[in-house]
Amino acid sequence: MDKNRRHFIQKTGILATATGLAPQLFFANTDRTSGKLGVALVGLGYYSTEVLAPALQLTKHCELRGIVTGSPEKVPLWQKKYGIADKNVYSYDNFNTIANNPDIDVVYVVLPPGLHAEYAIKAAETGKHVWCEKPMARTVAECEAMIQACKEAKVKLAIGYRCQHDPNVQFFQKMGKTRPFGLPKMISCTAGYVDLRTDHWKQNKKLGGGVMGDMGVYALQSARMVTGEEPIMVSAQASTTRPEIYTEVEETMSFQLTFPSGTIASCQSSFGTRTNNLHVAYEKGWLKMDPHSAYSGNKGKLSDGTLIDFALPNQQAAQMDNDARSIIQDTSMLVPGEEGLRDIRVIEAIYRAAKNNCSVAIP
Repeated sequence: MDKNRRHFIQKTGILATATGLAPQLFFANTDRTSGKLGVALVGLGYYSTEVLAPALQLTKHCELRGIVTGSPEKVPLWQKKYGIADKNVYSYDNFNTIANNPDIDVVYVVLPPGLHAEYAIKAAETGKHVWCEKPMARTVAECEAMIQACKEAKVKLAIGYRCQHDPNVQFFQKMGKTRPFGLPKMISCTAGYVDLRTDHWKQNKKLGGGVMGDMGVYALQSARMVTGEEPIMVSAQASTTRPEIYTEVEETMSFQLTFPSGTIASCQSSFGTRTNNLHVAYEKGWLKMDPHSAYSGNKGKLSDGTLIDFALPNQQAAQMDNDARSIIQDTSMLVPGEEGLRDIRVIEAIYRAAKNNCSVAIP
């Protein structure tokens, strides 16, 4: 395996030396016969392997062309399954040489959140567009650095909030803007599953573990979309029923948000409870979604009998196609870095509220 790793590091290093061109110039002189953007996945864990790579077989505007991994034993399996060329295989050591590869247009960072900022910034510096999984990063400062790096490199940045590309979610998001039932008065939203793993990055604080950044963003996002506003105050309570596993981070987070219009949202996210629902009480009616943030099957209804049940074959394929189209047409991303930053700003306040057992104003 060490020999294989040396081999693919050397090969890609030779490629970079041989081309010796600025990425923008190399891209400009490339004939793209497929008409699709080339995507390189950074990190070959569960989400890349079981979700994103299969979804990229369904996309119309982008395709899987490259991988970045620290596990050379995975390379032959990916190459056999997806036909990835040797010159499009990278390690973390020579990741920067992707700058000179015209096959790759987009780098999709699918690493633990503690590594998002580092590799998103590195990706921007190569001149490639950047897609980054949620949560965007661990801190507001890291999010701001990612946004700045992409601006300086003149590349686009999108955060992998798949739900915002789902027409069922877009339905209640639109209601937050048009308010056909008046203002939302009370929101109840949950997102969680039972995680039986005992040694995973989600239990590691340095790597960005904790339920709030993982499942918590779904409950937070839904509350923000329902209101069409940003919360101004939060209180929160962190808890753990398995302290032998969750020694560094919370297993469950309950949090309460206050919005400028007076709407109150009661939310919960957990690694110890299977739950996924949204209930909104408006001035003149109600909305129920169950589930509201699943990979598929998000559906619900309104108090007037309207059903929310739009078909969507694959969320992730829709997400990546929408983001690819924004790059091709040079339009704004549906979920840019600024949207990820808004969530992290609230999450930081949630952690402060939970730690100090008090209400915290959100800047």
